Amino acid sequence: MSPPGRQDRPVQGVSRRDFIAGTGSVLGGALLAGHATTARAATAGEHSFPAAAPLAPGAHVPALVIGTGYGGSVAALRLARAGVDVHMVEMGMAWDTPGPDGKIFANTTRPDHRSFWLRTRTKQPLSNFLGFPLDKDVPRYTGILDAEEFGGITVYQGRGVGGGSLVNGGMAVTPRRENFPAVLPTVDPAEMYDVYYPRANAGLEVADVDQGWWESAACYQYARVGRKHAERSGFPFVFVPNVYDWDYMEQEAAGAVPASALDGEVLFGNNHGKKSLQKTYLARAVATGRVAVSPLHRVTSVAPAPGGGYRVLVERLDTTGAVTATTAVTADRVFFAAGSVGTSKLLTRLKATGVLPALNDETGKGWGDNGNVMCGRANHMWDATGSLQSAMPTAGIDNWAAGGVFAEVAPLPTGIETYASFYLSITRNPHRAAFSWNAAAGRVDLDWQTVWKQPSIAAARTVFDKINTKEGTIYRTDLFGSCKIWGDHLTYHPLGGAVLDRATDNHGRLHGYRGLYVIDGALIPGNASVNPFVTITALAERNIEEIIAKDL
Repeated sequence: MSPPGRQDRPVQGVSRRDFIAGTGSVLGGALLAGHATTARAATAGEHSFPAAAPLAPGAHVPALVIGTGYGGSVAALRLARAGVDVHMVEMGMAWDTPGPDGKIFANTTRPDHRSFWLRTRTKQPLSNFLGFPLDKDVPRYTGILDAEEFGGITVYQGRGVGGGSLVNGGMAVTPRRENFPAVLPTVDPAEMYDVYYPRANAGLEVADVDQGWWESAACYQYARVGRKHAERSGFPFVFVPNVYDWDYMEQEAAGAVPASALDGEVLFGNNHGKKSLQKTYLARAVATGRVAVSPLHRVTSVAPAPGGGYRVLVERLDTTGAVTATTAVTADRVFFAAGSVGTSKLLTRLKATGVLPALNDETGKGWGDNGNVMCGRANHMWDATGSLQSAMPTAGIDNWAAGGVFAEVAPLPTGIETYASFYLSITRNPHRAAFSWNAAAGRVDLDWQTVWKQPSIAAARTVFDKINTKEGTIYRTDLFGSCKIWGDHLTYHPLGGAVLDRATDNHGRLHGYRGLYVIDGALIPGNASVNPFVTITALAERNIEEIIAKDL
């Protein structure tokens, strides 16, 4: 990895206005009738949002961005600073109102209606613990984490203003430069590592943990055990930057502020210290006065308009997922930023149903799971991992060169001592799936097969079999079902489906349609070698700079 230095102060180049805006979460928006304006801010705990409003029927939108995740947020900020009015459409909620417990987000160990997207029963990534099932019934609600099920895999995705930045562990990993040509083979590594990765890390406010504090912090005992075991087996242990506010975490550990990462807050949102996109890119975008955001709005169609541009159909949802209204607007340009799955599904359907028939045959192809596979190890009693574990990981085991695996030393924040080490591995897995339109069922399918996880398991074994042999330990078999070692049923890192320089040109312009762009993780062909959001952000920075220079 190529981590930047620690940044405990506002990043260089960010204006005073941008920094002030970045201290709160953001939801943009007023009614858009040709111009986006910043609306009055409302306060809810630590999260301060401009008030939101739906798209006005018949509105003309210079730039419509579908999604508010990493790629979409970069596009909105850069377009707005170039003088373009932008409206962002987000299927998920604003996440600006506290629940009955006074918090915006639910705790990871106590899921409730806020936790899952339109499910009546939770679907925990770790389904079992010590022989007990963890899932429970919940009211149907537009919650923050979508566990979208396809034939052979469950894809976890963030739902809300900020997208995946709301629900990930904040591990801001820049791939090793020598691995980059396999990640994005048509992109110049020099421009990425000299310009766009530094720009992305600055914009995301990435920082390194204070290693002196880390060495003695009780909440990272689990990571120090992971380091000891990795190094005794000859594997490189690496520190990884994060977007968490490390000053805040140190105060958490001292008991001076409300616990957040130290209260296990990660999968269902983080109430305090995490610098999600609401506090960085989106905050700066709305501060321009040119960006509006509409939550609980879902785009269903993007079709060429008779007078030029595109006619976009948008459904307005309530918190049960019911459609309460449908609005048609026109947009000069449309940026698909609904995430790898969301963008790929929409484009696949629009091509197959004849709405955008000129999209090429690469649409929907090249999708991968970033080689995700999880496992746990049962340590000896003298290797306690700690009952207090920070939900924000700081380290990994880098065996990519020798075994094709980068393993995040992940927390298991149960609140009790588990004597367990837990890992999320990213592996070099060659399998790629494709989306297709199922006309009979009226849905988009994905042809991923669970058996395709075997290369990921084999890669992970190159690390954990050796550690178990060296330490005299065994795998946990109680986390993913009965007597099951590997979490091979899911991905947190969906990538591909509208691959760069295949479904698009080399800067994300969709073939066949002037003014349509892909600017999210759908561009990356299935594997990033590490946690992907910094690469998604950097690629978006690269592409939007070219688009603004050449297309506007």
